[in-house]
Amino acid sequence: MKQIELKQICKSFDDMTVLKNLDLTIEEEEFLTLLGPSGCGKTTILRIIGGFEEPDSGQVLFEGKDITKIPPHLRPINTVFQQYALFPHMNVEENVGFGLRMKGVNKEEIKKRVERMLKLVNLAGYGKRRVDQLSGGQKQRIAIARALVNEPEVLLLDEPLGALDMKLRKEMQLELKRMQQELGITFIFVTHDQEEALTMSDRIVVMNEGVIQQMGDPKDIYDEPQNRFVADFIGDSNIVEGVMHADYDVSFSGHRFVCVDKGFAPEEPVDIVLRPEDLELVAPEQGMLVGKVESCLFRGVHYEMEIDVQGEIYKSQSTKSMEVGALVGITIAPDLIQVMHKSTKKGAMA
Repeated sequence: MKQIELKQICKSFDDMTVLKNLDLTIEEEEFLTLLGPSGCGKTTILRIIGGFEEPDSGQVLFEGKDITKIPPHLRPINTVFQQYALFPHMNVEENVGFGLRMKGVNKEEIKKRVERMLKLVNLAGYGKRRVDQLSGGQKQRIAIARALVNEPEVLLLDEPLGALDMKLRKEMQLELKRMQQELGITFIFVTHDQEEALTMSDRIVVMNEGVIQQMGDPKDIYDEPQNRFVADFIGDSNIVEGVMHADYDVSFSGHRFVCVDKGFAPEEPVDIVLRPEDLELVAPEQGMLVGKVESCLFRGVHYEMEIDVQGEIYKSQSTKSMEVGALVGITIAPDLIQVMHKSTKKGAMA
C-alpha cells in the first residue's frame, strides 16, 4: 500500500538545483534506502519527507493527504541523524523518554514505553546510565530508541551508522533490519555505502545529481544495472565498450559472445558490465579472452587480480592465486554478460 508519495519535487539551494522533478512512491512497512554519492540529493529528500525542508515545487503526500506544508512535529514521522544529539545532562531513560514528556504522557506510560524500547535495542538495564558512559554503538541505539518511543509510522535515518567502526556498522545493519521487521513500520534510510544498502533494503533508490537512476530490490540493482553510473557505483565492475550485432550476439575485446540480451538496434554500440566474480579463469588455450596478470592481491576470502586483455584492464576475483606476468584465459557465461545502452553523462532513468 502506498504510504508516501513525492510528486514532481524540485528543490534548489543558492541557484544550484538539487532535485529535478522527482517522483517517488514509498510503500507501507518497507525498508527503502536512498543510495548515492555526496551531493546527489538523497538527504534533501529525507528532509523534505520529514518536513525540515519545503520543496520549491511539487507535493508530498502521506496516505493520500498533502502534507507539503505541515511542520515536522505534526507529521507521524521521526528522524535519526548521524550525530546522536543526546542530552548529556540526562541519563539514558530520560533521553529516550524526552519526547513523551514534552507531549505530556503520564509517567507510568513513559516508563513502560522506555523499557520496551531499551529492550528492543538490546540495552535493557541501561536506563540509569549517563550517556557519556556509553560507546558509540550504544549511543546510536539510544538515539534510535528515542525516535521509536514516539511510535512513528515512518522512521527516517540519515547515515546513522557513519560514525561507527566497520565491525559495529555490520552489527547495527542487522539490528536495524531486525527492529524494522519486528516493529512493522516504514524505514527510509540514507547512505552512500553500497554494502549497507544491499544488506538491509527491501528496495534501493540509486541517485545521482538530483535524478533517480534506478529503483529495485538489491539483487536487481546489482545484477541488472540500467546504466553505467549504477553499474560503476554498485559493487566492483568491469565496464567495457562493445557492439550488439543482433539479439543475443555481442562482441567486445576482440571476441564475439553469446548473451541473453535483446531489443538493441543492429550494430548498436553498447556498454558491457562484467562483475569480477563472474569471470572464470582457465588455461589460456581454453579462454574466450586471453590476458596477462598485472597484479594479484590477497583479500581474505579471495584473490583480486588485474588482467590486461588487449590493453583493457579486467578486474577478477578468484579463490586461486595467479602469478604476476602469467597468461590466463577468461570465460564468461552468457547470462553473466550485462549489455546496456550507451549512457548519457547523468544516466537518468527513463
